[in-house]
Amino acid sequence: MDHILARLASDSFYHLSHASLTGSRCQGLACFAARQLDPASWKQACQSSPTVFCLGQCYLGPARQGEDALPHIASHARTSVLLGNVANAAVLDLAEYCKTGGGQALHQVLRMDSAAVIQQISASGLRGRGGAAFPTGLKWQLLAEQKADCKYLVANADEGDPGSFSDRLLMERDPYRLIEAMLIAGITVGAKQAYIYLRREYEQTAVILQAAITQARAAGWLGPHVLCSAHAFDISLVIGKGSYLCGEETAMLNAIEDKRPEARLRPPQITELGLYSKPTLVNNVETLCAIPWIITHGAAAYAALGTPESPGTKLLSLNAVFRRPGLYEVEFGISLGDIVDKLGLGLKQGQLKGLMIGGPLAGVIPAQLLDTPLAYQSLQQIGGAVGHGGVIAFDDSCSIAELVAQVFRFGAFESCGKCTPCHHGAAEIARHFDDILQGGHWNADRWQALVSALADASLCGHGRGLAEFAQSIQRHYHAELQTCLTSV
Repeated sequence: MDHILARLASDSFYHLSHASLTGSRCQGLACFAARQLDPASWKQACQSSPTVFCLGQCYLGPARQGEDALPHIASHARTSVLLGNVANAAVLDLAEYCKTGGGQALHQVLRMDSAAVIQQISASGLRGRGGAAFPTGLKWQLLAEQKADCKYLVANADEGDPGSFSDRLLMERDPYRLIEAMLIAGITVGAKQAYIYLRREYEQTAVILQAAITQARAAGWLGPHVLCSAHAFDISLVIGKGSYLCGEETAMLNAIEDKRPEARLRPPQITELGLYSKPTLVNNVETLCAIPWIITHGAAAYAALGTPESPGTKLLSLNAVFRRPGLYEVEFGISLGDIVDKLGLGLKQGQLKGLMIGGPLAGVIPAQLLDTPLAYQSLQQIGGAVGHGGVIAFDDSCSIAELVAQVFRFGAFESCGKCTPCHHGAAEIARHFDDILQGGHWNADRWQALVSALADASLCGHGRGLAEFAQSIQRHYHAELQTCLTSV
């Protein structure tokens, strides 16, 4: 009975547990930004049930489930690390993947010791591409040093940031690269069981991944003796049930365990006490997919790309507001202006009001700062973030009040409810900005108090990210924000 009650409590958290997504329309931030391109579709999205905040089709926004047109895909790096197969024909057969050079890194790692592999990853300068930007080699080192009878590896494929679709295309068009990377990571850190946690909205991705896992197992890549070696490793696919919070790694681990997916208190870190209370490595899909290239080409070759501060390449997902939306691989160091004008070819209509990189929990960058390079420290200095790499452009038809209301509606809807600042604060801000859109005003001191509470007292990055968004609005759009607020 306790197990049944626990399962019911867990299921009640999600909004897509038993919902059909057929015909669903997206009301995520990327589609909100593109609403003026198709007002009728946006109106349908706002009225549709269940609520869906990203379908991974931001280049088609306002998007509808089932639309499968490919975006423009191109690499603008000196060397493509990630898009070789993705930009050409999808590689959905293991034998074909091996013909294109797939598997070489895995065979190489099977002849190396763990310390040598970790040294390569550390020397490459690769950092987590899911948003936190933690050094990948250090994370692997922490896992490898743990003494435990069992360790786990989890690939975070939740990709919940509205505006992002890079992981979806990596998995759908080059699934064996992810599998090979997971094998390399698992063998290196001593994990024998792995999970791919995939968001519920990616139905076609799930079919492709499951077929690839099955084929890899039949070919001896997965199982008790990986490619006839002494290493055991297997992968299971876990499908989410609809929750942005499951992108937060501790909430995701709870979801895999069938627990209510709320963020866990830290410490302890998951490298010590993670999935099923065992040491656990979590990397996102893009991070993992860079690993085979680094192993085969060497750490120095990867570090030579990008900048010394931010080495390597990054995938950027440009939304439908651009003249040429799509998926791009770039080297760090490219200016934001070049992303807008040379990759996206400018906007379909109007003038650029702001650029959001890394999803709704990141800052909005005004047009006057487009000379800023795409690099971790550079963006941090102006209150922005690289994040997951979703690039959402807003034209000048979007008011600051509309944008704040939309972000906090999303934030309130997706809050796990575990901490008061996020659970109540986000909802209050959304409610008052909805009133502002009807001609009202709100007390400036109350706005500031709630933003400060979100920044200082939120349990996880959801609430803190909402505060960072609000602070960027205060910093860059202060005059327009003040028209919404009153000191009385």
